[in-house]
Amino acid sequence: MKIRDILNSKGSGFESIAPDESIAVAIECLTEKKIGSLLVMKGDQLVGIITDRDVFWKICRMGDKKFVGKVKDYMTEKLIIGVPDDEVETAMAYMTNNRFRHLPVLDDKKVVGVVSIGDIVKAQVHNLKIENRFLTDYITGKYPA
Repeated sequence: MKIRDILNSKGSGFESIAPDESIAVAIECLTEKKIGSLLVMKGDQLVGIITDRDVFWKICRMGDKKFVGKVKDYMTEKLIIGVPDDEVETAMAYMTNNRFRHLPVLDDKKVVGVVSIGDIVKAQVHNLKIENRFLTDYITGKYPA
């Protein structure tokens, strides 16, 4: 299974925010939409990602300066990205090895979606259910020989 298959299943929509927007607006958007990340975009160009974890860690370190600043002060700039033809296992390895939960997906430098670790798990569970069914049918003789 490829990342493209996940995006086709879940949809390729994503939420974004400008780097100069206030962090309070970003937090409100994350909370209101019940999502874990926003892509940080300058026009059509991906310049970073801001996640609930980025906000939490930065606020914990800032003490009295809570909820002050711009998105660019909190966002992750050094991104690992996926491409639609990456295997799901590759995306899972990126995310696990680098300890992040949201993978921006680009096709020819254009953002085509975001895949979360939850999307990856859901895809893997679906594949395992299908494989389980075929194996069960084979063992019980239901599978045509």
